[in-house]
Amino acid sequence: MLINDTTLRDGEQAPYVAFNTKEKLKIAKTLFEAGADELEIGIPAMGKKEQTDIKEILALKLPIPIMTWNRASLKDLEDSLECGVRAVDLSIPVSDIMIEAKYKGGKASVLKQLSESLELAKKEGLFVCIGGEDSSRADLGFLKDLMEIGFELGAKRFRYCDTIGIMKPHKIYEDISYLAGLRLLDIEMHTHNDFGMATANAISGVEAGAKSVNTTVIGLGERAGNASFEQVLMAAAKLFGEKRAINPATLQNLVKLVQNASNHKIPQNMPIVGKDIFAHESGIHVNGMIKNEKTYEAFSPKSVGLKRNFPIGKHSGSSTLKFHMKKMGFEPDDEVVNSILPRVREIVTKRKRVLSLDELKKLYFEAFNARR
Repeated sequence: MLINDTTLRDGEQAPYVAFNTKEKLKIAKTLFEAGADELEIGIPAMGKKEQTDIKEILALKLPIPIMTWNRASLKDLEDSLECGVRAVDLSIPVSDIMIEAKYKGGKASVLKQLSESLELAKKEGLFVCIGGEDSSRADLGFLKDLMEIGFELGAKRFRYCDTIGIMKPHKIYEDISYLAGLRLLDIEMHTHNDFGMATANAISGVEAGAKSVNTTVIGLGERAGNASFEQVLMAAAKLFGEKRAINPATLQNLVKLVQNASNHKIPQNMPIVGKDIFAHESGIHVNGMIKNEKTYEAFSPKSVGLKRNFPIGKHSGSSTLKFHMKKMGFEPDDEVVNSILPRVREIVTKRKRVLSLDELKKLYFEAFNARR
């Protein structure tokens, strides 16, 4: 699959987010280094400042396709051409509810405006992706008509947009199987996370025949956000077996960069990059992990720039305590460990915070001395 990252477009459309030029340049460069195959970098129709930023990103000369987002209008397309881009997304509403809200002329007006834009794009030799806004609420027959027009006028890709995040993976699979089966345009998945299924729906679309996926770093985007770059990247490598050179340090650098630039902090248990996803507290889990590190991990902490941890908490068992005590140079017997466990659970439950190693050491000496 191709990963077309839109952090610099849809990601920045998240409420209260605004990247400055320096941040945009750094994000674009780091996205390339982290494994993005394509970038969507902004909306030229926003004005001169946005156009200047786009030109500066293009000046980086990253060796991957760089795309801008446009309404399917001649004015928007002319703004993109003025920036010097060679790939564009031409977005058009495709559901009845969106068309009624935006176009007085109905579907005929939509197709006419799209055709005019496609003709100019073809004349200029641009790579064109047609963005179907609200595809998940559109009639599949209308999407077929639109894709036929796109194919005739030189478009290469159709972006299936689950604009309000209402789709389910099985339904996505059915729709994309049909659209990909038409063999008109390559399908790109653009999924939103309103029901927490953006990445799942994107992956289901790929399984059904989609060729590319829109992502944003840490899932940043409008409302609940988009399919996550890091989740799709790791799925490509680990679930689809693609040969992708993932640099753990670069991935962590990218996540921190976007967090800081957007002022959006991620949950500690966020898949792939959350700092606590390799923290094992359950005694049963720790016992298994000590015997085999693959017992409760789908991939290693090292592969994504994180570390494994066995916190000492309410659900810790004797294996956890023994693990830490041995690392501190002690050789505790079962009697000592079993005498400490109830005290550990009492302390942690009361204060809602795990034990430190110094506190465990203190409990060990108290229990050890009590036996003498």
